[in-house]
Amino acid sequence: MSLNQILLIGNVGNDPEMRYTSSGTPVTTFNLATNNTYRDQNGETVSETEWFRITAWNRQAESVNQYLTKGRKVFVEGRLTKSEYVDKEGVNRSSLEVSATRVVFLSSQSGEEPSSQPSSSNDNNINNNDTFSPNDNSEDIEELPW
Repeated sequence: MSLNQILLIGNVGNDPEMRYTSSGTPVTTFNLATNNTYRDQNGETVSETEWFRITAWNRQAESVNQYLTKGRKVFVEGRLTKSEYVDKEGVNRSSLEVSATRVVFLSSQSGEEPSSQPSSSNDNNINNNDTFSPNDNSEDIEELPW
C-alpha cells in the first residue's frame, strides 16, 4: 500500500494563471505560502515560509481562476507530482508541485476570516471532479481534517 497526499493551509502568493492544454483542458496554477513559527535554542522567535506551486485542473481550475486572489487563505488537498523539463541553458531539471484535488477558501475576497457560525452552504469548497456544483452541500466544513 502507498499514499501520496498533502494537506496545506496558507496564503495565495499570486493571482492564479489559467491556460488550456492542447486538448482544451483548463489548468490553473498559483503559489501558496505556508508559515512555521517557532522558538530557537536562544528563545528567539523564528518564522519560516515554504512556497508550494499548486496546479488545479478542469472545473476546479476554472473556479480557482475566477474566485481566488492573491492574499486569500486557502486549504489545499492534493498529491505531489514531479515535473521534468529542460531549462534555457539546456540543463535537465525537475521540480515538485501539488496537483490539487480540493481547494477550500478559508477567507473572503477581502481577506477576512469567515465567521465561526455553521454554514448551510459550501460555496468555498471546490473539489476536482466532473460533478462540481458551486452549491454542492455534500460535505460539511466541520468534516475537514484539522
